[in-house]
Amino acid sequence: MQNWRLSAAALLGSALLAGCGGGGGDTSAVTGPGTTTPPLTQEPGAPTLTGNTATDGYNWFNYRRAQAGLPTLSRNSRIDTAAQGHSDYQRINRTITHEQTPGLGGFTGVTLVNRLTAAGYTLSGSYSAGEVISATTSGTGFYQAEELITAIYHRFVIFEPVFKEIGTGAATIPGSYTYFTADFAAVNGLSGLGAGKFIVYPVSNQTGVPVNFFSDSESPDPVPGQNEVGYPISVHADYGNLVTVQSFTVTPRGGAALSTRLLSAAAGTSEKTTSAAAIVPLAPLKGATVYDVSFSGTVGGVAVSRNWSFTTK
Repeated sequence: MQNWRLSAAALLGSALLAGCGGGGGDTSAVTGPGTTTPPLTQEPGAPTLTGNTATDGYNWFNYRRAQAGLPTLSRNSRIDTAAQGHSDYQRINRTITHEQTPGLGGFTGVTLVNRLTAAGYTLSGSYSAGEVISATTSGTGFYQAEELITAIYHRFVIFEPVFKEIGTGAATIPGSYTYFTADFAAVNGLSGLGAGKFIVYPVSNQTGVPVNFFSDSESPDPVPGQNEVGYPISVHADYGNLVTVQSFTVTPRGGAALSTRLLSAAAGTSEKTTSAAAIVPLAPLKGATVYDVSFSGTVGGVAVSRNWSFTTK
């Protein structure tokens, strides 16, 4: 069982608009137990483990995005520089944070935008930028990336359809934490899936889905007052397309719908993004079980619905 810390922030804006979206503003991190170890053996189509944390994290994000029907992200060396610099800063100062303090060792810029600019990456026109970070006693990039996807507010950032480029970096304190940073961006346009379109996760017919998530390990806590919960289930549309929920349920095949917590900005139960929504089962899922999911609502004002299923480990 690994120790891990997670923190997510996304900044979305344009030349005329600067505001928080996606993962929201900067957040603090908490410590909790690791929940699952991602599949390091080769499920069909999975990337090959290289042993480089930053590269493996990048590859795993693209693997999961492709499974979900999202465009894969191009790796940008300048964004890599910003991400690596931030991981180094956290290692040097033994902290996990989205904001750096001038004067401390490894300082490269207070905010994500500052750090991207310092690395020579220009946010121009209509742009978006987001960041997720983790610190874990496992240095494996697949593990880091999979745990970030499990943590639902981080997933909102990682699965943002409009992102086009990514940079990753990792820094390790021997015998202690490995700090992993992933920075996402899109410039000169925020095209993604298109009006009224969305993707879901876990994807239709996905197998080996984890049964649980430790909510206290994510900050802000998506299920306050309860730690071990079921694996989050989510829908994701383009930034700027409001997702509203009419009905969102998950049911074990042949059973009754589970009790869940809805995370939705439109419903007033999440401030993290307006273009995604999720349900978190209030108890761990059962192993080796088929779950049926039903979602109906609107995406950017267009009525939508989808039914799909997945199978747990």
